[in-house]
Amino acid sequence: MADKAKIFSVHYGEFGFVPILVVVTNDGNQPIELTGMGAQLVTASRTKIPPATEDDIERRLVHPSASRSQYPLPFPRKKVKGGLSKEAREEIQNAQFVAKAVEPHSTKAGFLFFDVSEMSAPLAGAHFYLTGVRDGRGNELMYFEVPLEKYLSAPSKR
Repeated sequence: MADKAKIFSVHYGEFGFVPILVVVTNDGNQPIELTGMGAQLVTASRTKIPPATEDDIERRLVHPSASRSQYPLPFPRKKVKGGLSKEAREEIQNAQFVAKAVEPHSTKAGFLFFDVSEMSAPLAGAHFYLTGVRDGRGNELMYFEVPLEKYLSAPSKR
């Protein structure tokens, strides 16, 4: 998985996010509507996680917690630097899947980021669901289910 993380300058995994690349290709002659599209990451324990918004991602990157443990007494704590660079902000904006439609014979792609910060092995047994993809007349095409278990067991390229 480390080789795939190299495409980003921000290490989203260190901030508790899992980016999933979504690619929608329209080989038909009618546009595909994505305005009602819904995406979920469903863990093995059936926890349903919606994609994080741009604000959620920026907030996490700007305000990382220095320590998650709470002490009963007010010990001095390590200061955490905040602030988000222009490059990081642009990367988030450019990487996210924001397409509202896919024109005939074209492809739209981008990442959806899922907050898995409270989970130890979020992708083991997890599935990614994509619903609400409609044709030009408003008819739902189908839903997509992608098991993520094979991703974890795939051999890494070296």
